[in-house]
Amino acid sequence: MTVDSPAAGKTALHNVRVFDGYGLTQPTTVVIDGAVLGTDPGGAEPVDARGAVLLPGLIDAHVHLSGPESLDAFAAHGVTTALDMATWPAGQLTELRNRQGATDIRSAGPPIIGAGGMHAKMPGLAEAAVIRGPEEAEAMVAERVAAGSDYLKLVLEAPGDGGPDEATAKAVVAAAHAMNRRIVAHAASLGAYALALDVGVDFVTHVPGDGQLPAEHVRRMAAEGRVAIPTLVMMQGIATALGRLGFADCLATVASLHSRGVPILAGTDANSTPGVPFQPQYGASLHRELELLVTAGLPPAEALRAATILPAEHFGLTDRGVIAPGKRADLVLLDGNPLADIRATRRITAVWCAGTSITPAGR
Repeated sequence: MTVDSPAAGKTALHNVRVFDGYGLTQPTTVVIDGAVLGTDPGGAEPVDARGAVLLPGLIDAHVHLSGPESLDAFAAHGVTTALDMATWPAGQLTELRNRQGATDIRSAGPPIIGAGGMHAKMPGLAEAAVIRGPEEAEAMVAERVAAGSDYLKLVLEAPGDGGPDEATAKAVVAAAHAMNRRIVAHAASLGAYALALDVGVDFVTHVPGDGQLPAEHVRRMAAEGRVAIPTLVMMQGIATALGRLGFADCLATVASLHSRGVPILAGTDANSTPGVPFQPQYGASLHRELELLVTAGLPPAEALRAATILPAEHFGLTDRGVIAPGKRADLVLLDGNPLADIRATRRITAVWCAGTSITPAGR
């Protein structure tokens, strides 16, 4: 079924089964009233959804934006919010923010990295991103906040591998928290993950590619209230591109984190950065991430929570992630039941970004 609706009008979707975070409701009516969800279907254009499933707009909790075309790809695949985890130069973000009828973004702006890690070799990044000691932390964090960073990104490596040392990383975390900003740590190895825990970050993105996360670190993630963004699609892609074994350890780590009750967010590391060994596709890769989360042991409903309610909650996006009156009209209509088969998230028949109807991919 294809749905057309006015860009900023009023539409009443009748007979939709709404994903409420746990299951599907009985067929009901959802009103799109401009950019938000309303309650009164009076005067709305009626659409009979015939029992189709309606999801909140999907949220990809780890992307790297490249331009307006990346936003278009996200929206066409039902990703109505994208959390950017490092884009540089900072001015590139200006044209992507607050675009009407497009995927909404939040961003860390330029990351904070060490002088000797692989990220320092990326074109144009070292000059804006390298931190050389704890005394630079406060100024670097303040600069990013002043430029509009919604949270901070700290790239950690195993000790001795060229990332910020422990004292410097702790100073960055303290400065971010002092300015009321959450901080996300890149940690793609066992040593980096341990460092992320020791310095007190809020989110750890990626899972180790060199072995399963030890039980003690899983316990700490849960006990200390950390949030995981595993980016399984990226970890699988890198393992394949570099001919590495060990992706099974990534799945096992996610299973362990989930069993301990650690919040898990769906993120893909979608990017078009030159030199990166794998480039997950904008938008489409989030559906693959959901499938991998289910492979790792999350029930489909919890995989969907990882791309809706949970990222909204943990990143403080109080106006989205659920379908309720007053929330943003970010919606995805499916021809299929993702609770029975998570692959049904790919069968998109309609998307709305803040009430604006978007043509789904392939239509």
